[in-house]
Amino acid sequence: MIRRATRIDDIEKRREHLNDLTDEQLKARFWELAGKTVDPLIDLAYKNTTPAIERSVVLRMGFSSIEAKDIVEKTIKHGLISKGAGHVIYRLSQLDKISIRDAGQALINNKGWDKVKKSFEVSS
Repeated sequence: MIRRATRIDDIEKRREHLNDLTDEQLKARFWELAGKTVDPLIDLAYKNTTPAIERSVVLRMGFSSIEAKDIVEKTIKHGLISKGAGHVIYRLSQLDKISIRDAGQALINNKGWDKVKKSFEVSS
């Protein structure tokens, strides 16, 4: 014979603070709490990236998948992934006053990394 513990149902006690709220107030409370629940996820997504996301960005900048993979791998190797691979390309293009395409090609050919790292104040 299996004995089950008797559950003390305290839902009425736990919801007392909600009894005087209107439907609109309950709805507002729900969305407030829902927002608090997802805020950490939004913060995590905002502050972090992945190689897949960075490759996607570089692809949208006009590079091939092979080029994007190479740029992202080198961005990680140089400790700049937190800056974003697309941002690294853009930064070099601004520093050298060259096109986005030329900046990406330079990075693929291992040129400009020290300059970009210095501009981001990242040590080698």
